[in-house]
Amino acid sequence: MSVADIVQTMKAKFNPSAAEGLDLVFQFNIEDADNHYLIVKDGTCDVGHGEHPDANVTLIMDKETFKGITTGETDGMQAFMAGKLRAEGDMMLALKLSELFSV
Repeated sequence: MSVADIVQTMKAKFNPSAAEGLDLVFQFNIEDADNHYLIVKDGTCDVGHGEHPDANVTLIMDKETFKGITTGETDGMQAFMAGKLRAEGDMMLALKLSELFSV
């Protein structure tokens, strides 16, 4: 499964009602694959490839950690505490991901 596939899976699990009134960009910098981002705005979710110039939070991890978090096999907080996941920007927004995307 590619990172692009993982991001598309996230988009399919998007909860529009949790995103009402939001205007956020989540950047995913994958150390061993391509980078992607999600734009969450007013109940919609768009996917982009590469780096967004104005991300609210950037999550940095390897592909395996990204896949595990999005499938529910890996707990994001445990990955963060173990150093497998780093966050730059508004770290509190990273916690919103579980509300916006069901696992």
